[in-house]
Amino acid sequence: MGELRLVFGQITHFVRYRTFAHASLLTGATSVAKHRGRYEPLHRRYAIPIPDPAMTPRLRKIGLTAHIASSVGWLGAVAAFLVLSIAGLTSRDVETVRGAYLTMNLIGRFVIVPLSLTALVTGLVQAVGTEWGLVRHFWVLTKLLLTIFSTAVLIAKIPLMGRAARLAAEIPLPTTDLREAGMQLLVHSAGGLLLLLSITTLSVFKPWGLTRYGRRELPKSRSVPPLPKSEMTGAGLKILLAVIGVILASFLVLHLASGGFGHHGH
Repeated sequence: MGELRLVFGQITHFVRYRTFAHASLLTGATSVAKHRGRYEPLHRRYAIPIPDPAMTPRLRKIGLTAHIASSVGWLGAVAAFLVLSIAGLTSRDVETVRGAYLTMNLIGRFVIVPLSLTALVTGLVQAVGTEWGLVRHFWVLTKLLLTIFSTAVLIAKIPLMGRAARLAAEIPLPTTDLREAGMQLLVHSAGGLLLLLSITTLSVFKPWGLTRYGRRELPKSRSVPPLPKSEMTGAGLKILLAVIGVILASFLVLHLASGGFGHHGH
């Protein structure tokens, strides 16, 4: 009789354990799905049919890896460029100043520019080849425009980086001209870093939902439910837009004050 009770107790314990584990798994899966849904394309969340993406899952992962690697590398290289520009402006050691501007020229030409172009191209491929689309979601379109702007400004500043390196190589250092060029490089690298951080924020939070084009793509019999308040443009997103606007305005004012994009090539 005692053995029967022992066996019955073990069976009861096993059933309770399996029931608890199964409930935990279901709760966890529901929680993950709830949080994951916020960052999924709207058509997938609401089961809205669209054409199949052009990229296979393997190609998508390869493209996404290249895009993330180039974007993170771009952000890190700009941060290093900013540190060197500060050192070039503040250091009193001639060799430190000379080495800073010569290194900035190399990093700008052979690291930052290739990474920015790679990030732009891989981003275009990811948008066109996946279900996100190029102009289907506001955050993708905004990120594309900001990336194009950042790359264009960066390429336009290549002559300025070369000019600063040539001035730094002269003996003695032309302090006034070099400081003027270095100040412009400092402002542009700081603004570029803030702009890249804004692009990163868009990639993480994916705000604003579908564009008009994205809504026109939907079948006429379907409609997109209204977004939750947490996903609509709140105070945080307004601040982000204000920061982006200030950065763009600063770039524009700086270019106008210095004579435009082609002024630094002399």
